[in-house]
Amino acid sequence: MAEITAALVKELREKSGAGMMDCKKALGETAGDVEAAIDWLRKKGLAAAAKKAGRVAAEGLVAVAASGTKGVAVEVNAETDFVGRNDQFQGFVKAVAQVALDAGSDVEAIKAAACPGADKSVADQLTALIATIGENMNLRRAVRLEVSAGLVATYMHSATAPGLGKIGVLVALESTGDKAKLEALGKQIAMHVAAANPLFLDVSSVDTTALDRERDVLTEQAKASGKPAAVIEKMVEGRVRKYYEEVCLLEQVFVIDQETKISKVVENAAKDVGAPVKLTGFARFALGEGIEKEEKDFAAEVAAQLGG
Repeated sequence: MAEITAALVKELREKSGAGMMDCKKALGETAGDVEAAIDWLRKKGLAAAAKKAGRVAAEGLVAVAASGTKGVAVEVNAETDFVGRNDQFQGFVKAVAQVALDAGSDVEAIKAAACPGADKSVADQLTALIATIGENMNLRRAVRLEVSAGLVATYMHSATAPGLGKIGVLVALESTGDKAKLEALGKQIAMHVAAANPLFLDVSSVDTTALDRERDVLTEQAKASGKPAAVIEKMVEGRVRKYYEEVCLLEQVFVIDQETKISKVVENAAKDVGAPVKLTGFARFALGEGIEKEEKDFAAEVAAQLGG
């Protein structure tokens, strides 16, 4: 019998899309013959993932979870919105969030970890789910925020189920103050993040490339006014400040009262919480953002079918 090497298992995984343990078993059953192993997997319904891997998966669910001073957000994609209401899929996404609390933001580390409630890894459980449900799925991204003292608040906008939905937010608050009051503050700020969609935490964390691009655009716009260079410079700086107010969380005006900057909201909370509060980070996951979706012209599709 041929030796079942790691390279052989890897080759079969790439060709079949099946899980590592399933590939190892298939090679054992077929004396190391990769093509025969593919047929063995197909007969068992375990190679179904390979056929679906090319399909666009932009639906699915975002999950948020928190434990003590840690909080996570994960996104698991599927092809249709229908799958997001599937109990098995929801259970899997919740399990992935629990794994991420320990494994952190590294997707590959999460995939390699044991899946709660299953006798296989997260990656292999996902492959099994693809075969069962019949859609392409993908663990797309994860983020974990952590504080040394305080908490990470979570918020799910229009939740499909507790902790699951389409827009998930984390807000990390560093403080030794009252936990219940800190939680309430964190949820309010998280709701703001869901609505206002800031790109950066503060002015110092603004991406220099994005800032330079914005400054170039603003400079060209100001030059069109025909005003002197000194005036143009002041106009640009004023518009840059406005840009910061649009993209930086701490510079944004709180959506709840429409007048107080988030930085001031956090500062003012110290008195109520009983200790200084620092907003150290946030994350906002919107389902499918940035994924190229296939746009269908249904009128044209129907016309083409009628014409055929």
